[in-house]
Amino acid sequence: MITITPEAVKQLQGFLVEQGTPEAGLRVFVAPGGCSGLQYGMTIEESAEEGDEVIESEGVRLLVDNFSAMYLQGAEVDYVHSLMGGGFTVHNPNAVSGCACGHSFNAGGNEGTSHGCGGCGGGH
Repeated sequence: MITITPEAVKQLQGFLVEQGTPEAGLRVFVAPGGCSGLQYGMTIEESAEEGDEVIESEGVRLLVDNFSAMYLQGAEVDYVHSLMGGGFTVHNPNAVSGCACGHSFNAGGNEGTSHGCGGCGGGH
């Protein structure tokens, strides 16, 4: 369903321990909006909700709701280092197009919620 790279596992484990919540999971979700129609989001949650898919990998848990699971099939959570700092990102084979910001994508048929790529610098 969704996988997580070894680097992302390491970073997530460190972050959860630092926050004092080593048993928490990383919720990965998709919501309408963003430059290309859909946008990714991630939060730390203590426990899964009813209907969530829970993916356990090397001691960390990814939590995905049913709506998001449709768009995240085969996706991979990674951790990237950049000049502006590091962060978690999603590599999604279902995205048919996306914006340079990397937070927004189009899986086909969701143009109605897009805001145009010119707004990539704004808050997604």
